Amino acid sequence: MVILISQAARMRAEDLEQQGPVKKPVSFPASRLIGRKYIDEADGIDCMGIWECSPGRWQRTIMQEEFAHFLCGSATFFPEDGEPVEIGAGDTVWFPRNSRGTWEIREDVRKVYVVIDRPGPWRRLRAALKRAFAKHRAAAPISHAKARWSLQFSRR
Repeated sequence: MVILISQAARMRAEDLEQQGPVKKPVSFPASRLIGRKYIDEADGIDCMGIWECSPGRWQRTIMQEEFAHFLCGSATFFPEDGEPVEIGAGDTVWFPRNSRGTWEIREDVRKVYVVIDRPGPWRRLRAALKRAFAKHRAAAPISHAKARWSLQFSRR
């Protein structure tokens, strides 16, 4: 399925959904968020959509990888383990998983984003085991005792 977000930079704020204040504000009043998700949990993608934030400072941990293209506004991301990243309209950014830091939004910022879902080794192993057991269960013949029990209760 192809998803087209037509003229995301020109979309009216009223056409986006209120998402409330940021969770960990550092300045007050807390920055407010609006946006819209176009994908919510697809293979390899946690979510995709439009996100907008009002001015302010707040802390954030980006748990999964994120690819974003900023459409308008200006901001600085101050990662805990690196140099500040100046971001403005037209910039495209990739954040590695577990990027921790503080955002400083100077003017309303809008971006289109994709949060990438790359499962870790334990999650991949668990998924592989589930698939293997499901395949095994589907192929396993029914036991005689189970068949007798099923037949016995289906006659009642």
